[in-house]
Amino acid sequence: MRFSVYQVSRKGGREKNEDRMGYSYTRDSGLFAVADGMGGHPEGEVASQVALQTMSALFQRDCKPLLADPIDFLQRSITSGHQQLLRYAAQRGLSDTPRTTVVACVLQGDQAYWAHCGDSRLYLVRDGKLLARTRDHSYSELQDALHSVVPMREQPNRNFLFTCLGSPGKPLIDTAGPFAMQGGDRLLLCSDGLWGTVTDAVITEQLSRLSIGEAVPELVEQALRNGGATCDNVSVMAIEWETAQADASGVSTRALGEEVFASTIQASVLGHDAADDLDDAEIERSIKEINDAIRRTSQKNRI
Repeated sequence: MRFSVYQVSRKGGREKNEDRMGYSYTRDSGLFAVADGMGGHPEGEVASQVALQTMSALFQRDCKPLLADPIDFLQRSITSGHQQLLRYAAQRGLSDTPRTTVVACVLQGDQAYWAHCGDSRLYLVRDGKLLARTRDHSYSELQDALHSVVPMREQPNRNFLFTCLGSPGKPLIDTAGPFAMQGGDRLLLCSDGLWGTVTDAVITEQLSRLSIGEAVPELVEQALRNGGATCDNVSVMAIEWETAQADASGVSTRALGEEVFASTIQASVLGHDAADDLDDAEIERSIKEINDAIRRTSQKNRI
């Protein structure tokens, strides 16, 4: 397996950068992910970091050196990140849970598989054309998809998300794949700080015309300029399949042993084993503890 990867993250006009991204790989499989901690909830940077750490830990456990079922892995690992956030909030008695969106892709053999929850996106570009893009879990995207089938009334905030990791309800996770990759195909994963101010057409054009080492920083700078003083965090990761460009991080895994694992994502998470999944009863207890804490806080505020 050979790929090139280039990534940039900037905090824009926000107080801190709550985005996190990284990748892990073995000889025969690679995991790439971007998470965007959500404002309006506590510790967004913790939420995004926990989501990525959990996925990386499970990837290291399960990929020996292949994943038996990449789609199942994406579903389980993203759900496990959600469960870890519920546990984190319950153990600390937080009145609200840290929350994050996530988009992740597995490259294995010559196939791509991806999953997302929220509005962090994946783009797949080949020969100058946009072949695939994830659809945000927002009322805006839902309205655009269904307007010709079921008329929808205008929402107060059409960009409001109806699912994410860390919410009291079970997260909605959309998956896709397998998708047959060709040499030179380019994947781009990003937070909404990019696509919120840069159009899909511009993203596709830049990713097609420039090397990924040139396209990624240029797209990030365009997003920062277009977003102005209040620009959101902007995080972008691009992968070019089966190439090794001089201006990007070229990775060839063919010489790696079966047990070798490499990652730019810190593997340990919150002082316990991230590979241990919570059962349904533990999840329900965590949700109840969080909701009880919210009610207690609301009662105090009314006094």
